[in-house]
Amino acid sequence: MPSLSNFLIVAALLFGIGMAGIIINRKNIITLLMSIELILLAVNTNFVAFSYFLDNITGQVFVFFILTVAAAEAAIGLAIMVVLFRRRGTIEVQELDRLKG
Repeated sequence: MPSLSNFLIVAALLFGIGMAGIIINRKNIITLLMSIELILLAVNTNFVAFSYFLDNITGQVFVFFILTVAAAEAAIGLAIMVVLFRRRGTIEVQELDRLKG
């Protein structure tokens, strides 16, 4: 059985990869959304690890709600990106900052 530190190391790696994806690639919105999902996955890993090792189910309940919100965010975000791509022909961040209200 892996120890708590192993889970925390995996979560830290996921969080680092997600942050690197946000910092390094600021052009593609799909990559930014995937990086945000990696960060949420790291948080979920921490919640589950602490919930398991502390024998408390509260962390797993939080994970359920975070996964629900993340799935809705991904679906709505991708739908918005499809509409923007159809109208503008690109989903680069530099092009999307010129949206008119």
